[in-house]
Amino acid sequence: MKELQELELKVSGMTCDSCATHVRKALSKVEGVIQVDVPSWKNGQATVQSESGVSTESLVQAVEAAGYGASLSAEKEVTVNGAAPDFALIVIGTGGAGMAAAIKAAEMGHRVGIVEAGVIGGTCVNIGCVPSKTLLRAAEAYHKAGHHGFLGVETQSGQLDWSKVVAEKDRLVGNLRQQKYVDVLRAYPNHITLIRGRAHFASDGSITVDGNHSYRARKVVIATGASSWNPPIEGIDNVQVLNSTTAMELPERPESLLVVGGRFIALEQAQLFARFGTKVTILQRSSRLIPDHEPEVSQAIATYFEEEGIAIHTGVKLGAIREEQGQKVLSVEVNGEPREFRAEQILMAMGRRANTAGLGLDAVGVNLDDLGAIIVDDHMRTSNPDIYAAGDVSNRPQLVYVAAAGGGVAADNALNGNARSLDLTVLPDVIFTDPQIARVGLTEAEAQAAGHEVKTAILPLEHVPRALAARDTRGLIKLVADKQSDQLLGASILAAEGGEVIQTAAMAIRFGRTHGFTVREMREMLFPYLVQTEGLKLAALTFDKDVSQLSCCAG
Repeated sequence: MKELQELELKVSGMTCDSCATHVRKALSKVEGVIQVDVPSWKNGQATVQSESGVSTESLVQAVEAAGYGASLSAEKEVTVNGAAPDFALIVIGTGGAGMAAAIKAAEMGHRVGIVEAGVIGGTCVNIGCVPSKTLLRAAEAYHKAGHHGFLGVETQSGQLDWSKVVAEKDRLVGNLRQQKYVDVLRAYPNHITLIRGRAHFASDGSITVDGNHSYRARKVVIATGASSWNPPIEGIDNVQVLNSTTAMELPERPESLLVVGGRFIALEQAQLFARFGTKVTILQRSSRLIPDHEPEVSQAIATYFEEEGIAIHTGVKLGAIREEQGQKVLSVEVNGEPREFRAEQILMAMGRRANTAGLGLDAVGVNLDDLGAIIVDDHMRTSNPDIYAAGDVSNRPQLVYVAAAGGGVAADNALNGNARSLDLTVLPDVIFTDPQIARVGLTEAEAQAAGHEVKTAILPLEHVPRALAARDTRGLIKLVADKQSDQLLGASILAAEGGEVIQTAAMAIRFGRTHGFTVREMREMLFPYLVQTEGLKLAALTFDKDVSQLSCCAG
């Protein structure tokens, strides 16, 4: 059995990032060295993992030959359950979290094994953000050109070529998968090894891939993502229903569609298909759409959807599903009254569940929550101190930018000690309907529940010059602030380009917490004229003034 050692060296003479790279390369060339980590030239340290026969003198000489000084700081033996590790880090999954973890570890000079059982790239690029947003954009263009020409002038609608729309979506997905995932992995040939197959933990902590080869690592990051989930209703196993993935792969556009759910996937997919000409009905269990958003936003987006011909039913209790005469039939109760809805297709958009089945997590003591997601702390560490998790497989928000940030934090903490936390205290999110729905921070109800004495301001978009110039005044901006401190607590935006605006509100909330930035200061800032972001300034003015009585640019 091969034994390893880990040597910590104090390095002198480094003055820049290039110096750290030179030292890392010099140490890596020493025979018997397996891994080298030079975190930063600033801390003047290098960690070397090597075979036990490698001498300190050989390492010091290599550093000196590169033009720097070195001395031994600490030394320890390294094994993984009594055996030498194949990698410093094994990452399971190649989505946003997995790629971020692997790249972070590679940049620190570590050898990484990344395991993938399916298509490289995970959810976002293959079946999530990229395909859905490009289809939404195509649907918006088709809808506006065919039915709502500029300034409301009707235009001649062209014939929809559904197969071409899907093909263009697939082409974009393929290009981005190649450029941002496959080619990126190839850019680290000396540090990242792609392992094809399905991973499973053994009780000794090793990872078996497809039941054949076994690998060991000092630490592991699980980033296997999540999948669509169907509710356990009568008949669901006998009727083929759509999920967000299969809906975007349909060979033909359905004439009618039932969408079960009322949150971001349901709303985006419902509007997408409706704008391409499908008769869409939304069935939502809660009393309103997007119940975690402000009620004013929920009501407004429902109104806009209904104006586009989308039927909406809330307070729905699912009963049973069946097929009948070429249609799918859903039996439900709507606010206690029995109803049946029929359509060519049914899309189940009721959330996603973590991909943890088959990983053997019980064998290594990794705990799951009630929905099957891996429980992690702020360092992305699981109940097993050698195993971390990030992305949709964890009990953190299922957003790709949260996944990527979490993957980097997980790898850094796994290999360098638990010094970093994933900060989600100010987390913006966007639903890419038209108009877009964006929010950050606390809603009015959440702020009150947290003990704040709040003040609110609601600004209809008819008071925002950009919206007027664009001839699209659908929407509103709602701000929630603490009455005593005057600090912004939350912002909700329903507007074209709302996703572009929300980050400004996020920064205002962040700097309110860290530097005491106030609503008054936001009012006093200069915002460019005829941009949608100016709506935040106008909404801030609404706390104290009637903006309808102000001239353009006045504040």
